Amino acid sequence: MRTTIVPAQITTVEDRIAGSLGLSQLLLLVTPVFTGSALFVALPPFFGYAAYKVVFIVCMVVFCSTLAIRIKGKILLFWAITLMHYNARPRYYVLNKNDMHLREDMRAPQFKELPEETAVQQIIPVRLPQLSTADLVRVQNLIGSPEANVYFKTDKKGVLRVHLTENQS
Repeated sequence: MRTTIVPAQITTVEDRIAGSLGLSQLLLLVTPVFTGSALFVALPPFFGYAAYKVVFIVCMVVFCSTLAIRIKGKILLFWAITLMHYNARPRYYVLNKNDMHLREDMRAPQFKELPEETAVQQIIPVRLPQLSTADLVRVQNLIGSPEANVYFKTDKKGVLRVHLTENQS
């Protein structure tokens, strides 16, 4: 048995069903017929003539037949969908390196408590001192002032040190 590889361009060709109309075009042209008949039956006067029904059905026929027009090999419905996707995209992309979306959680493993007899060393968490409200306001004002020089330094072990110096001029 002989096998051949079909290129991707050939698989994307739309089949023609009636003349030069494809399936999506036929569905767009048949949609007003079925929805118009459903509206004719469902809206009052039931099974009767009304001018608003005719206006609605004519508007629907014009709209669907316009969407079925083919331009550059694609129907207008697909062009409209492409434009809606383009207009719905975010306008600005903000990179946040700290975002955990689609990343593995690489936090330090949590230590389980060992029984007293097997515990060799007790792990004591380091607690940083809390600043009082007055000190916190003073530090924020110091950082926000244009005269303050803020330096961030790390040592060989990775400890971050922040130096604040205020010029007295």
